[in-house]
This record gives sequence, C-alpha cells and structure tokens, in this order.
Amino acid sequence: MTSGSGQEAGQVTGTQDKDYNLIWFTEQCLSNALRLETYVQDADRDGDSELADLFRKAQAESRKGAEQGKQLLKSRLNG
Repeated sequence: MTSGSGQEAGQVTGTQDKDYNLIWFTEQCLSNALRLETYVQDADRDGDSELADLFRKAQAESRKGAEQGKQLLKSRLNG
C-alpha cells in the first residue's frame, strides 16, 4: 500500500505490503464476481444474451482470480 509520503510497509496496518495486496486482490475478485451477478441478471431480464455472456465470462475470471488468491493466502498463512 503506497501512499504519497512513501511506502507503508506494515507499520500502520501490521501487514506487509505484499500480503495486504494479496488480501485486497482476493477481496476485489470476490466483490467483482458478486457485482457481475447483478449485471448478468439485468442483461438476462432485458433479453440481451450477448451482454449476459460477456458478464458471465468476466465473472468466471473473477472467480478464478479469487480462488487463486484464496489458495495462495491459505498456503502463506499456514506456513
């Protein structure tokens, strides 16, 4: 987490930048997957299958990123 006055490096949060970044990335992927569910439903409701398919593909990629982030977090937290 870089700020205008330099790198935080864990002094304030107690979490190293790289670990904070991994946690942030995982949370953002999960949040994106949730948001995209709404977008898929909106497109489906409007009968726009092309847009719904785009959002489903993006949602699958977000889920994939979240799973990868969770696995890496798990391995790092366990050892």
